[in-house]
Amino acid sequence: MSSQNVSSGRATLAEIARDASVSMSTVSKVLNGRSGVSDGVRERIEGLLHTAGYSRRGTVVDQERLIELVFASIDSEWSLQIIRGVESVARENGLNVILTESGGRPTGEPGWIDGILRRQPVGVVLLFSNLPLEYKRQLAIRNIPYVILDPAGEPDADVSSVGSSNWLGGLTATRHLIELGHRRIAMVTGPREMMCSRARLSGYHSALDEAGIPFDPTLVDAGQFDYEDGVAAGTNFLTLPERPTAIFAGNDMQAFGIYEAARLLRLAVPDDISVVGYDDVPSSGWMSPKLTTIHQPLIEMAEEATRLVMALRNDPDRRLTRIELATSLVVRASTAPPRRERYENEQYVSGKIEKTCANFMD
Repeated sequence: MSSQNVSSGRATLAEIARDASVSMSTVSKVLNGRSGVSDGVRERIEGLLHTAGYSRRGTVVDQERLIELVFASIDSEWSLQIIRGVESVARENGLNVILTESGGRPTGEPGWIDGILRRQPVGVVLLFSNLPLEYKRQLAIRNIPYVILDPAGEPDADVSSVGSSNWLGGLTATRHLIELGHRRIAMVTGPREMMCSRARLSGYHSALDEAGIPFDPTLVDAGQFDYEDGVAAGTNFLTLPERPTAIFAGNDMQAFGIYEAARLLRLAVPDDISVVGYDDVPSSGWMSPKLTTIHQPLIEMAEEATRLVMALRNDPDRRLTRIELATSLVVRASTAPPRRERYENEQYVSGKIEKTCANFMD
């Protein structure tokens, strides 16, 4: 590894070691995320490095250059789309991608940061909520930039992030169902604490309000963006005394679960229930019937996040950025007018044909 280039006026590692009453090798262990340092000593050294404004500049790791992609969990097609986007930009820049699974919670489990500090990647793309202040300091000291992709919560002012127009997506999905004639529309959301879930639900509310349809809280259920959520919520909605004629799912996996709930209840999509998903993962076009969904540009979002990480690496003083990409409706075969409206339309058309034929015979 090359020598440290500490900016003029900032503390040297020797001064940090002296003030912490430790050896230079101990400071080096902390900087490189290695073990063998007690938590108390590590915290003292990290604090001194931060207070001194220490930041590595121009450090190059002898091993392959890496972009680290950190998921709370890697368990869906959604994750694969993100990986494709990050890998595409990394390859263009001669970088390799390493995947880290931090744990099932949106904020990640404690301890995942240690591996990043050891590996010293060029930058990090994070797939969960904002970082604890301690982790931000540790990354800043080592000049490791990071960007949060599809943030679970409202990003802090000192964080760059990339997301999509979730409110518009919720509005567009619900408007589509209303335009087909649906009035009793249910929704399955993701975790209530996640910003994207709240934004999509807000868009759903806005579309109902715009159409003068009263909001019915019994037609909203929250889940974890899982297939099982869709099965459970779909079963609940479809067994109500007055069931909905359409369901808007918070993501495609939940929509697939709703398909299964309908099948188990011997109901047909879209004849008995219309379904709209969210994300537009590849398998949404393979379902039977093919799923109408909101296209979230996952690959493009991941590409933008990776480019932003590279820009921050090349210019650490770059202005922090929030990028939001547009969503769009993809109409396929899982939505149709509600059965009563279809029947009335068919009767109207049939009557018009009979009347025309009678006039012709006369």
